[in-house]
Amino acid sequence: VAVRGYRIDELMGRVPFAHVVYLVLKGELPTPSQGRVMDAILVSSVDHGATPPSVLAARTVASGGAPLTTGIAAGVMTINKHHGGAVEGCMRVLKEAVARKHASGEDALTVARELVAEYRAQKKRIPGYGHRIHKNDPRTARLFAICEEEGVAGEHIEMGQAIRQAMKESLGKDLPMNVDGAIAAVLCELDFPPEMGNGIFAIARTVGLTAHVFDEITNQRPMRRISPTAQEYSGPEERELPDRR
Repeated sequence: VAVRGYRIDELMGRVPFAHVVYLVLKGELPTPSQGRVMDAILVSSVDHGATPPSVLAARTVASGGAPLTTGIAAGVMTINKHHGGAVEGCMRVLKEAVARKHASGEDALTVARELVAEYRAQKKRIPGYGHRIHKNDPRTARLFAICEEEGVAGEHIEMGQAIRQAMKESLGKDLPMNVDGAIAAVLCELDFPPEMGNGIFAIARTVGLTAHVFDEITNQRPMRRISPTAQEYSGPEERELPDRR
């Protein structure tokens, strides 16, 4: 049994899962730097608590008596334009903006200002900016830092930050890139097509959905009323990550 020409039994125990995801989607193994960035992308999206639409849908279906995989599928089906779907949309914006930069010879901020003005004139939002909870998404900062460390940061991350500055100038308020926007920029740096953006988010979020559905089936009463906001966390308190070296 092989994938992209490599025997699966030889990949097992030798190549990390995130690297195999990259291999399956792109056809080649990543460099160590690309693999570390891919791993960071998947970890950044693995879960966001019990309030996102995907988790609410998954838990509601499971609460009705559905099996594990049905609950997971219900959650994945909510990943769309307004939940997770900003990855694909933002990738398209960033690729268009960088192409304009090359064609015009203008700098990133000038292109970003023009783009923001066009979107405002059309009363359209640029996907990948702002967050309902975070003023500055810590996952974005960490993802970009890893890209800098690994030499992966390039024109698309630069353009993403230029768009943030242009929106701040135009709107009078700061809308930082959320994790969807950050993932979009990094996937562009890794030369993934926009059409794969939502799928990569779904790969990561499926892990969290599995845990939520399993909890709903094993620890919660059937047919309970699930609040979209009032959730009580019962897991471990915040703790330090042990030294893994």
